[in-house]
Amino acid sequence: MEKRIPAWLVLEDATVFKGWSFGAEGQRTGEVVFNTSMTGYQEIITDPSYKGQIVAMTYTLMGNYGINKDDMESRRPFLEGFVVKEYSKVASNWRSEKSLGAYLKEHGIMGVEGIDTRTLTLHIRQAGAMKAVISTTDLDEKILADKAGNARGLVGVDLVREVTIDKAYVWSRAAVKAKKHFKVVVLDCGVKYTILRELMRRHCAVTVVPAHTPAQDILALKPDGLLLSNGPGDPAAVGYVVETVRQLMGKLPIFGICLGHQMIGLALGAKTFKLKFGHHGANHPVKDLRSGKVYITSQNHGFNVQAETLNSRKVQSTHVNLNDGTLEGLRHKKFPLFSVQFHPEAAPGPRESEYLFDEFLQMMQRRKGKHA
Repeated sequence: MEKRIPAWLVLEDATVFKGWSFGAEGQRTGEVVFNTSMTGYQEIITDPSYKGQIVAMTYTLMGNYGINKDDMESRRPFLEGFVVKEYSKVASNWRSEKSLGAYLKEHGIMGVEGIDTRTLTLHIRQAGAMKAVISTTDLDEKILADKAGNARGLVGVDLVREVTIDKAYVWSRAAVKAKKHFKVVVLDCGVKYTILRELMRRHCAVTVVPAHTPAQDILALKPDGLLLSNGPGDPAAVGYVVETVRQLMGKLPIFGICLGHQMIGLALGAKTFKLKFGHHGANHPVKDLRSGKVYITSQNHGFNVQAETLNSRKVQSTHVNLNDGTLEGLRHKKFPLFSVQFHPEAAPGPRESEYLFDEFLQMMQRRKGKHA
């Protein structure tokens, strides 16, 4: 019988959760967040937006359908740790290529099982998101609590530099025979591959560029539109991207998703703030204020644009979260620019807000028609 290795999760307030290791061993720090998705753990693990965070899943069983290469959302996992109630050592799915534990170990990511993640979730909801350490070494409650308290956290930290690419690459070339195709530049702040897949499905020629790419270099590519991707951490710490957005507003159509939405908000003069425990899951209701329709959305963010700091003469609020009333979308009244806080590409989660990619194409078409 395989020997089980103890693994502890200790919060900065000295709350201790004791479990067992699966995946890599060692010690990691990060902010603990909970995700309410029932499936899609592979997409969650490989979402670069989780850099700097330890993800706890509220649903009890994880790992039961394994890991495959086709459902990856980035080149590797970036999260600091993965915490579950029960880890299934049996992966039963015809697409499975390896177990969840083997995948985590391969990439040096720690996994902890046997923790009551719903109790952990209730604690975070009451006390707020906090820093933590997971460890298979130095199993001393006080030492680990001190390490958690001294961890760097997320506020004021530029995590985009740690997940963005080093050089530009072409994701897809538009089909020559397509009736409508557009050249789109994606500013990679931690982009999920399904965002790129959705653009490709719509016959877009997609070039992905590093987050630090200057505005003039983006314009030199002569794109029909710019997509600002999701990404990790505090948007206020990524001032160089905010300045790039500010320089490009009005010069080409812009669509922002998640962190991209927050950076657009900052570029428009609004402020951002840290949520008490963030939105992470695939079941968040969002109302489109223009149509009155409610969509169930996939979300992953710990910061938000402060709605009352937007200039209502220039910017329209388009979406609102029905759980807590926070801003979920905006649109400029003059420039071809809009953004949403949630993930219209899903992966995981419902795909009913994919219409926003079509709105982006329509915006590029109108802009192209004006300059034809």
